[in-house]
Formats: sequence, structure tokens, C-alpha cells
Amino acid sequence: MWNHNLQTLLVGTIMAVSVTLGGCDSTKEDAQNPETNAESSEQAVAEAPVENSAVDNPDLDGATAQQGTPVKYDVSAWNADKGEPLGTDELDSIKSAFGKVISTDENSLDYASNPATKYRFMKTDAPYLDIIDSEKYLELGWYYANPTDSDKEKELSQDHAKKAYQLSRRLMGDEGGKMVADMLSNQIIKNRVMGGQKVELAKCEFYSCMLIINKSAAQTDNS
Repeated sequence: MWNHNLQTLLVGTIMAVSVTLGGCDSTKEDAQNPETNAESSEQAVAEAPVENSAVDNPDLDGATAQQGTPVKYDVSAWNADKGEPLGTDELDSIKSAFGKVISTDENSLDYASNPATKYRFMKTDAPYLDIIDSEKYLELGWYYANPTDSDKEKELSQDHAKKAYQLSRRLMGDEGGKMVADMLSNQIIKNRVMGGQKVELAKCEFYSCMLIINKSAAQTDNS
């Protein structure tokens, strides 16, 4: 019995030594094959689940979209006073329709980079309202408010649009008013005769509205 137990003990010891030596050989083999280890590590990394940082951290990049109330233009309420018709050469009356001139820049440029005079009707730190006049062009420009702007900025933008609408009606009749309404609905008008005036460009985008009348174009030009 004792011999049998001794024999069993010896066999168990030999097996344990074999396992230990096998483990050492395996470790040595791994050390001698770093490329195999690297590939195994890369595979493990590639197979590991990737966290969606944009979902888990929605504020990580600060790109949360701002919400705001869209600016509304009550165009129908602006039709009450049509005013006396104006020609594009009646600059004093055109300026008075926009209010009091705050500053004048006689070294400005028009739409086509010709010498022009810019009349500004707002202070430099307020949403702008401008008229640019040159030999060839009459340009109306005003600030186009964004939904995320302050209530005051929106209010001024609406007031600017109202003045431009009413002035356009005096310059181009009902077609002029409709054109401004279309501009405020993000429509772009190019090279069209409106109420006898050649409108080279009229659009509202990127915080800016511009209405450019080509004074030198023939009023019968329907292109």
C-alpha cells in the first residue's frame, strides 16, 4: 500500500513538473515571437466594443444645437400705407423713408465695386440698416435676424424689413412689396424687372438682406 501510494505520489510529481516546464516553454515561445503577441493584442483591441462617445457624452464637443423662435414678418399689416411713388433718383426721399442718417461713408463701393456713398441708419453696434447709392445702383441692406437672436434684435430686424417693404412698394409698386415678402421667405430674385425697375439681386440669407436695383438698366428690359 505504501509502495502504491509512493508510486502515485511520484507520478503526480512528474506530471506537475511537466506542466510547469510546458508553461515555461510557452512563455519562452511567446517572448521569442513578439509579432504573434502584437497581432493577438491588436485583434483583441479590434474586437473590443467601441463606446459611442458622442452618445455617451452629448456635451463633450459643445455642439448641442440651439433652439429659438423663428422670426415672423406680418407682411399683410404693412400694406396699410402705400405712400407716394418714388424714383430711384429721389435720394433724399428714399433716405427719409429709412429714418435719420447716423453716418455717411463717401468712400464706399457698390455691388459692382464702383465708387458709392453708404448711408447708415443704425449705430455700429446695432443690427444694421443701410442704403448704398452710386451712379449705377441703388442698394437697400438690412440685418436678417436668426431664430436664436435676442428679442430686441428680432424686433429691429422686423422693423427694418417693414421699412424696406414699404419703400420697395413706393419704388416698384405692389410687385416691389411682393418681392420683399418673397425675400423674407428665403426666395432669391435675380435679373428681373419689378414695377418698372431692374432688380439685379434680392435675397435674405446669412444674417443679411440685400435688394439691388440697377438704375442704369432700361426699364423695358424684361430679361
